[in-house]
Amino acid sequence: MNETSPSPRRLSASIRDVIFAENVTVVDPVNLYECQIGDSVFIGPFVEIQRGVVIGNRTRVQSHSFICELVTIGDDCFIGHGVMFINDPFSRGGPAADASGWKSTRIGNNVSIGSNATILPVDICDNVVIGAGAVVTKAITEPGVYTGNPARRHGSGQRAN
Repeated sequence: MNETSPSPRRLSASIRDVIFAENVTVVDPVNLYECQIGDSVFIGPFVEIQRGVVIGNRTRVQSHSFICELVTIGDDCFIGHGVMFINDPFSRGGPAADASGWKSTRIGNNVSIGSNATILPVDICDNVVIGAGAVVTKAITEPGVYTGNPARRHGSGQRAN
């Protein structure tokens, strides 16, 4: 590059307009904005939590996770390293032109999501374990362990992928 190259617009990770309850731990750097964080929550480094997200009490969000708009996570949950939440299902064949094409995700209480799982816009009931690397494409309405791509219930006569 020559010395006349334009400088990029630089944005820094920050915490902005967040409602924090008591005893919250945040490990920098993080990008948290316009969200709500419950009591005794832990948020690891390199996490982004976007506008309108609600994180329940005593939930742990491990490093490198991304929680996009329209996600609600219940109490006593565990979000492993590198978990990705998706709010745009590309229902129009590509990225939505605006937020009207996005869908919401609701995670119940006592849900553990393993590292590198991907959660599409779905509802997940209470007392569920999502295995590492699983891709959740449909609502989960029964407690249990779900693994694979797409995630399927393990046990009770069903085979995990």
